[in-house]
Amino acid sequence: MSGKVLDSNITMDRAEDLKSKTKNISLKEMFKSNIRQYGMILALLAIMVFFQIITDGVLFQPLNITNMILQNSYILILAIGMLLVIVAFHIDLSVGSIAAFVGAISAILIVNMKVHFLIAILASLLVGALIGAFQGLWISYVKIPAFIVTLGGMLMFRGFTMVALGGRSLAPFPKEFQLISSGFIPDFFKGNGIHITTVLIGIILSALFVYSEFSNRKTQQKYELEVLPLNFFIVKQLLVVFIINWFTVTLATYEGIPNVLVLLFALIAVYTFITKKTVLGRHIYALGGNEKAASLSGVKTKKLVFWVFVNMGVMAALSGIVFAARLNAATPKAGTMFELDAIAACFIGGASTSGGKGTIIGAIIGGLFMGVLNNGMSLVGLGIDWQQGIKGAVLLLAVAFDLMTKSKS
Repeated sequence: MSGKVLDSNITMDRAEDLKSKTKNISLKEMFKSNIRQYGMILALLAIMVFFQIITDGVLFQPLNITNMILQNSYILILAIGMLLVIVAFHIDLSVGSIAAFVGAISAILIVNMKVHFLIAILASLLVGALIGAFQGLWISYVKIPAFIVTLGGMLMFRGFTMVALGGRSLAPFPKEFQLISSGFIPDFFKGNGIHITTVLIGIILSALFVYSEFSNRKTQQKYELEVLPLNFFIVKQLLVVFIINWFTVTLATYEGIPNVLVLLFALIAVYTFITKKTVLGRHIYALGGNEKAASLSGVKTKKLVFWVFVNMGVMAALSGIVFAARLNAATPKAGTMFELDAIAACFIGGASTSGGKGTIIGAIIGGLFMGVLNNGMSLVGLGIDWQQGIKGAVLLLAVAFDLMTKSKS
């Protein structure tokens, strides 16, 4: 009897020790365990402050922020799909050409054949899915490396784009189609000088974020998992709430929230849920971490790789539609270098070169970093040659940092 009491006391002491350790986890340990995520956020904030100063405040002007969203939306869409491909330990070099080809298909349907734009969009997304399935079939079942298959796809679909358009641009699109990329959500409250609906959306998003964070913290404490110190946790909430409301108020002083930002937010929410909360997401990470072990554990690796590339085809098609709507034309040169920008966004945002690691939010942060870098360098008058060189150096440093942190761990 005394032995059982003693065992019970030891168990309770261990639980108390674990709880104490959970409550008192240091900021140094938290930062060290999430060095890629926090480091990228700090780098993004630093580069934003830097360009805000040297451009005399132009970077954070409402018009410029809106332009940055519109200019980088199609890259961020590609980055979401590319993140899953990279996590699965593959690569897709064809997404820029697919975006151009689907843009051409949508223009032929809408401009030449007078098909309703909604039907044309659905047909274009279907074309993207079929292209992804075509490439996924060669990669997953025939076992040709993704680099080779998608390199062939990059050349093939660029050629198909030239043939479909006859080497000329095709325009214009109807106004309804253009609103996908150039429109804004309406202000239901008819604010005078400020978009009240946008301000209210910022407040609602802030409340949802705080509720979600406190709910997650409570769940972590219930299961005695590591959590941030309370004072740092509160500072984090205040900082994020400030950023959300500063961002929405800034947009509200111009035209409000662009339609494409709503699309991006929906994609981020859906794909974050898939990667973090579903069996499918766990299987993709397992596949990238160790394909043989995942297969032995019951994961249908071939089928999974196939559907990852189908998804990438759909996202490339969506990116091409958004780009065509912004440009108000389908051009043979559309999508050039899109694949490299999307891949760079994923790696800069923390995706691992060896697969199995990376987050949707990280890819978005990486894409924003590249977008701010591009915009800031353009504002200060740097030529395209310098811009390409600096972007290449940033990508190299990000991958080197990933390898160094991995070797240390």
